Amino acid sequence: MKLTDDEKRLLDGSEGKLKQKAMEFIVKYAQVLGAEELCQVTKATLFCGAHPYLEVFKSEDIDLIISEMCFCSSEKVILDKMACYCQSCVSPMDPEKWAHLGVSEEEYQKNQEFLRRYLAAGVHLTGTCAPYLVGFIPLMGEHFVTSESSVVLILNSLWGACGNGDGIEAGFCAAVCGRTPLWGNHIMSNRKGTHVFKIESRSASVMDWGLLGYTIGRKLPCHAIPVIDGNFSRPDLHKIKACYAAMAETGGPEMCHIVGITPEAMTLDQACGGKPPRDVMPITEEDLDESLADVSAGGRGEIDFISLGCPHYSIEEIRLVADFLDGKRISSQVELQVWTVYGIKAIADLCGYTEKIRRAGGVLLTSSCPVTHGKIPQGARGMAFDSAKQAHSIAPITSAPVYFGSAEDCLKSALSGKWEGR
Repeated sequence: MKLTDDEKRLLDGSEGKLKQKAMEFIVKYAQVLGAEELCQVTKATLFCGAHPYLEVFKSEDIDLIISEMCFCSSEKVILDKMACYCQSCVSPMDPEKWAHLGVSEEEYQKNQEFLRRYLAAGVHLTGTCAPYLVGFIPLMGEHFVTSESSVVLILNSLWGACGNGDGIEAGFCAAVCGRTPLWGNHIMSNRKGTHVFKIESRSASVMDWGLLGYTIGRKLPCHAIPVIDGNFSRPDLHKIKACYAAMAETGGPEMCHIVGITPEAMTLDQACGGKPPRDVMPITEEDLDESLADVSAGGRGEIDFISLGCPHYSIEEIRLVADFLDGKRISSQVELQVWTVYGIKAIADLCGYTEKIRRAGGVLLTSSCPVTHGKIPQGARGMAFDSAKQAHSIAPITSAPVYFGSAEDCLKSALSGKWEGR
């Protein structure tokens, strides 16, 4: 590999054992990928906290767990300093309402101990799958690392930043040594669209865009880069994040150009790099209806669990929920959870939105989601989500009917205790 003098010093241990172990991983990673050089990482989102997967390493020594599980080092190293700007991704619990989720005191204290380690090393404890809501916006051409599937898609596509869907260990190692393989989406010539999707369906609402993303993902060949073109209503950030989250769930792409919206796709020709696409596929009303039938149970059943906010809600989305619920009362049989970023919740508290949701019988939560904390209600009669990604992820781990609809569909269901979607 072609390493710079600074990179050679990291690799030979001149900058300390931790950075050496991280650099050894990154060099091996690059060799496996066939990358000849590394690039400098300036931002990272990291999967911090006492997540259940860490329990496979049988130890009570947190530093040893972090060494083995985050840096693939059987030799204990001390995580003391990150080399770039870092934010934490979702954790296994809400840092304040952990007991509400059924988390034990022991689990809470263990999670806090892990988070203190990461905080001391310079990781901002934002606890979100939507870091761009709280300042994580790499500029066009800036290199980042993340293990969150919707984050890699939105940062690559919407801002033109450069990153791959790296694993948890690759993210930690890159953040510590400040390097990642120059490979994949880090190379501009690899970022051209390959498959064009012509929109011939509805595209007015957030739910429509969630179904668009779900549909494109299930039709997309492996390792392809989709381009959205055709007759669609211009989306805002809320619609794009719903679209990209669902697309990441069903197809796993790391980029998706939207003609006229994303910076590398001002025209269809630019999006495809001046080459003809490998395929052009229409997205029709029938396609969206088929996706809806796939992700949502039919009929009108009983509901006792509803979760909103995947990806995490913005302050505007929280306001809409609070205004809808103001003066109303949720059915006594329904648990309504609204998920957001910890920093956004502080704004919601200040604006009175949190209190409106509480008075109606709901709860505003942060830093996690039902899939991540895993403590979904046992014996539920029905669950509803306004996220196609969340509905698709939850369905395999519950015997309850899972419904997907708009936020309004879900809120109406929260009031009646029955699914009110179409």
